Amino acid sequence: MKIGIFDSGIGGEAVARDLRQHFPQATIVTVSDRANLPYGSKTPEQIIHLTDAAIRPLLSTGCDVIIIACNTATALALPTLRSRYPAEKFIGLEPMIKTAASLTQSNIIAVCATPATLHSPRYAALKSTYATGFTVCEPDCSTWAMMIENNDVNEQTIRTTIESVIADGADVIVLACTHYHWIQTLVETITNGRAVIIEPTDAIARRVSQLVA
Repeated sequence: MKIGIFDSGIGGEAVARDLRQHFPQATIVTVSDRANLPYGSKTPEQIIHLTDAAIRPLLSTGCDVIIIACNTATALALPTLRSRYPAEKFIGLEPMIKTAASLTQSNIIAVCATPATLHSPRYAALKSTYATGFTVCEPDCSTWAMMIENNDVNEQTIRTTIESVIADGADVIVLACTHYHWIQTLVETITNGRAVIIEPTDAIARRVSQLVA
């Protein structure tokens, strides 16, 4: 089995690391587009163009499945990719609104995501479908991806954001950008059991198994 993974930056490496544990015999190919970071501040048209160009190596190598390991690209480019390449099996990453809504006790959840994801029609649809009647905090995480990409994480910046959503009553925090997987341990340390932290890597592995069974 050959699994292709695309992300705008190093977030895809976190997904690849997890999938290697689930599928040790698989060939996993990763591509990124670090030259055009950050994706989260670009227009939908730019994101579609850049994502389409970046996945060409995966399309040409005969991957059994291609993972768009970028919430921003999933929200804005994946529908176009599925239309352009109907024979390909794509898996996208989306904010886990449904899961968060099922876990919250306070009816308040926080979604840490890029501006482009938060303003996308797909995100709006997920909130409308699964979070009606819930309060969804959407803190400004616009600098996080580049901090992580540049290995220059400002712990106080992360702490201030996380403490603010906990103060607002959030008891579930969604990490809705694959870059943020690299700081999951830090976020868990900051929350110190006051909120559940969720991200989609295990769900990706299950979906791969379904598609290539």
